[in-house]
Amino acid sequence: MSIIIAQNLSKSYPVAIKEPGFQGTISHFFRRTYRQIRAVQDVSFEITPGEIVGFLGPNGAGKTTTLKMLTGLIHPTSGNVRVAGHIPFRRQESFLQKITLVMGQKQQLIWDLPALDSLKINAAVYGISDRELWERVGELSEMLSLDGKLVQPVRKLSLGERMKAELLAALLHRPQVLFLDEPTLGLDVNAQVSVREFLRQYNQRYGATVLLTSHYMADITALCERVLMIHQGTLMYDGSLDGLLERFAPYREIHVEFAEPISKEKLRFYGDVKHVEGRSACFIVAQEQLTGVVSRLLSELEVIDLTVTEPPVEEVIGRVFAAGVV
Repeated sequence: MSIIIAQNLSKSYPVAIKEPGFQGTISHFFRRTYRQIRAVQDVSFEITPGEIVGFLGPNGAGKTTTLKMLTGLIHPTSGNVRVAGHIPFRRQESFLQKITLVMGQKQQLIWDLPALDSLKINAAVYGISDRELWERVGELSEMLSLDGKLVQPVRKLSLGERMKAELLAALLHRPQVLFLDEPTLGLDVNAQVSVREFLRQYNQRYGATVLLTSHYMADITALCERVLMIHQGTLMYDGSLDGLLERFAPYREIHVEFAEPISKEKLRFYGDVKHVEGRSACFIVAQEQLTGVVSRLLSELEVIDLTVTEPPVEEVIGRVFAAGVV
């Protein structure tokens, strides 16, 4: 039984067309004409309880618009959507108790007050008793390494600590479904790792379903076995992350260290040379040619070390978006 179901989900926005100049302004004032901008077009997918799914796409692809339809913030132009058994845009209390939306560029905590005061407000909104509040705050603050930080004004917390406190506030009511829009945006590497580990633990402990958007591919590779890819409002791919690499990266990278430096011109006989630096070189080789190229390198040149790797995920996805096809 799927906990998130989207069927032919679409969203269009009317945008007024205005001609330049004074005459265009007068015409625009008395008689406006519009064109339709299709932000999301016929997107369909299902997510089962407990899954962590990555939602990928370039800026303006329709990710945030889709999340807003799934959380009921905006009404779809057409199509059907159900989340945790509810129609989101009805915004029923029972639905809001089951979901949360975290946006890395937005905050809900009151800037000049300690985070704990905002948590007390959230507890009152969700009808959480004092005993449950302290139990949940204690558990989540331990998982997030926030002990002693919640009594400080939010403005005095570091960016990483503020993001963790935002997560705590968003999860205080223990939602079944987490919609996370760039939760590690702007954080340093250590803070990103900490947030990822918390999300993994939270998913394992409570079986929460997570739909995660991020421009940091490390977030996706660390947490998501399945990914959805959207481009220009259209769903391009729905499947495993490994399947994405196999489908869109039909080549491998060979990293070689030689006994002595070799010119780039000589190395071109073995494959497409990505870069050469001193005694090290990197080749891009079609998968079906991999065995032959490796054999030639080992037999014809003095090789100290050789490693075969898949291309970086960022590179593969960038190529997919640039091509705009599946």
